[in-house]
Order: sequence, then C-alpha cells, then structure tokens
Amino acid sequence: MATLVCDMRGYRSFIILWILKSGSKTGNEIAVEIGKRKGVKPNPGTIYPALKELVEKKAIKITIKNNRKEYELTKNGKVVCTATSEQLCKIFYDLFTK
Repeated sequence: MATLVCDMRGYRSFIILWILKSGSKTGNEIAVEIGKRKGVKPNPGTIYPALKELVEKKAIKITIKNNRKEYELTKNGKVVCTATSEQLCKIFYDLFTK
C-alpha cells in the first residue's frame, strides 16, 4: 500500500462542513465519518479545535439534543460549503476527467 503523502489537513474545515450538509452530528459522529473517508479517525485534539473555529466564524452552530452537543450548518456555513465545493471542482476538475 502506498504511503499517503498529502494528508488534506488544510481541508479539515471543509470536510466538516461537507459532512454536516447531511444534518446535525456530534463531534464524535463527525470524527467517525472522517475516519470512514480517510481511513483514520481523527483524535479529539484535531476535531474540537476545528469545530470551535467554525462556530466562531458562524459557519456552524451548537444545539443540545438529548443532552448531547450537536453541530449543524448555519446559512453562512451552507454558502461557504457550496463556494468551497465549486472552487475545489475548478481546481481538481481535470484530475478526474482524464
């Protein structure tokens, strides 16, 4: 198996926004979903600072459901996610079409 050279660290916030497009999730649920996609579940020291930053930027908000903190996209977060998706498609389009 090849070693992963590009770890996609810079895309952590986008990946979180993309995952939350499907609905609200706890921090652990987000980490599990990232783990399914990357092959390695990120630790809390990676996920929670990113979630905190996204809350501060008003891209996501926290709601309490059944005594659990859940994160969900805000209107601003949806706009950012869509714009970032479009930008990534422009950047990497030819990578998947050849």
